[in-house]
Amino acid sequence: MAATTLTERVVSQALGTHVLAATFFGESAAFITADGRMVQGEATHTIADGLLVTSLIKEAIISGGEDGVIRRTSADGTSTVLGDTGGAWVDALATHHDGAVAWAAGKRVTARDAKGRLAHWQAPTAAMGLAFLPKGYRLAISHYNGASLWFPATSTPPQELLWKGSHLDCAVSPNGQYVVTSMQENALHGWRISDGAHMRMTGYPAKTRSLSWSHDGNWLATSGAEAAIIWPFSGKDGPMGKAPRECGVRPRRVSCVAFHPASLVLAIGFEDGWVLLVRLTDASELLVRAPRDANKAKAITALAWDAKGQRLAIGSADGYAGVLTLP
Repeated sequence: MAATTLTERVVSQALGTHVLAATFFGESAAFITADGRMVQGEATHTIADGLLVTSLIKEAIISGGEDGVIRRTSADGTSTVLGDTGGAWVDALATHHDGAVAWAAGKRVTARDAKGRLAHWQAPTAAMGLAFLPKGYRLAISHYNGASLWFPATSTPPQELLWKGSHLDCAVSPNGQYVVTSMQENALHGWRISDGAHMRMTGYPAKTRSLSWSHDGNWLATSGAEAAIIWPFSGKDGPMGKAPRECGVRPRRVSCVAFHPASLVLAIGFEDGWVLLVRLTDASELLVRAPRDANKAKAITALAWDAKGQRLAIGSADGYAGVLTLP
């Protein structure tokens, strides 16, 4: 561990309950809690009675609550209802940079384009993960035995990406060339979209539930091991035939990862509440947070950079919230 730390540059507060997500409205950090609050410093806004999933879009929070309602909440706490599931719990959410939103409840997937037009698709099994492709209006959907690529604005049948097993979270590379899913069996699976070529990424001691692409799309950082496992995606074959990098090796598993928006710097959160920054170019590490009692501290559940990469918001399962400001 490098002697230099950033711990004194973190401003912290206690929120009292599980932090689901974090984001920035300009330079102001906002934390989303499982009991349905959005907290910005001293200001608190209630979004719903209980939240299940959240996503971020254009200076707003998109959330799905236990009531099955999908809401868009702006920085001042104003909420707009975008849709609902008829009372079913929301299993997954995704947002697109143009303002489109998608959500899933059981097998039913709904996409809402930037103009508010709705489209629906029935997945073959419960839809577990959603991710928009960066270009066009196309959605990747993970489910049992693979994933599907759906164009909501057309009647074209979805492209099937098959692989036996239960697929959970879903991520699409920034260049739109690859789809990667986390799996129930402590592994990742990927496909090259152009030809459906398979990429199997195994060796994890636990499930991978946090994935983050580098700004250039050449690296995919993942949780689920006693280090951040970072797969290379710079070539046409992705990580096939290449060994992943391991950064931030510690005796506790990684629970959350977030790449810097413009540099090859990775924020890594651990199950005992620790947070490190690691620079990929030379593997140098900086300590951001080390709880006094790591045996009582709970996992880091949210990491988010501001647009300039000067601030990092941190949230945990026991209600810790902090904001790091870089020198």
